[in-house]
Amino acid sequence: MTQVDAKKTTLKEKEALALVQEVDEIYASKGKQVVHLDLRKDEPDKAAVLALLLGPTGNLRAPTLRKGRALLVGFDEASYAKVLK
Repeated sequence: MTQVDAKKTTLKEKEALALVQEVDEIYASKGKQVVHLDLRKDEPDKAAVLALLLGPTGNLRAPTLRKGRALLVGFDEASYAKVLK
């Protein structure tokens, strides 16, 4: 398992898109809204994916967690429970 401190190591657009290439699903939460993308079925455009992954500073949003082929961005208890079970 690799853990990266987002305060010390920032991941920008290029690194965020590289993460997307390694996953099949993205769960992104902003506030109470949760977006689930199944990349095996959906083909979102690059701008839509970046809008989910990057914060206002242009860095990968925290917390971000990757488990297997799933990427969790932001915190949503139900999404974490589903992916981490």
